[in-house]
Amino acid sequence: MTEHFVKMAQNNAWANGVLYDACSALSEPALWAARPGFFGSVGRTLNHIYEVDLYYLDALEQGGKGRAVYDREDFVTLPPLQQAQAGVDARFIAFAQGLASEDLLSTRMTERPDGPQEERVDWLFLHLVQHQLHHRGQVHCMLSAAGIAPPQLDDFYLEFGRVQSAAPYWE
Repeated sequence: MTEHFVKMAQNNAWANGVLYDACSALSEPALWAARPGFFGSVGRTLNHIYEVDLYYLDALEQGGKGRAVYDREDFVTLPPLQQAQAGVDARFIAFAQGLASEDLLSTRMTERPDGPQEERVDWLFLHLVQHQLHHRGQVHCMLSAAGIAPPQLDDFYLEFGRVQSAAPYWE
């Protein structure tokens, strides 16, 4: 069962890389230009994805930082944000690779505004993947509105049509 979680983490890292490659076609002003969405720009949405990854990965790894991960300044240029995202994606893959089946039903503490909340590892993991999908979809729409061809982000799992860029994540 844990193999599925590893593949989700690998797909997540691949999709983030593909999305960042597409975003690199934006100028810095276009990266921060006002766009429809929860966070108002491509740059702010990418920063949000990153910081929420930090939050949930800290909970999964039992790092103890909690909501303090949000006490950070946004990255203001794309290359360092892309590098930071790749680093947290690698941590997420490593976490998944270290999971045993019994770990999936164990719990982790999350720090919430109204106090600590215990959550199951499998549900935290799946929530994080869903969060990424949700906000990558927003960036996808913003890219289209900015005149950048949004990348195909769903050609990872199937043998038929799997893109070459996904190959390193399957090794």
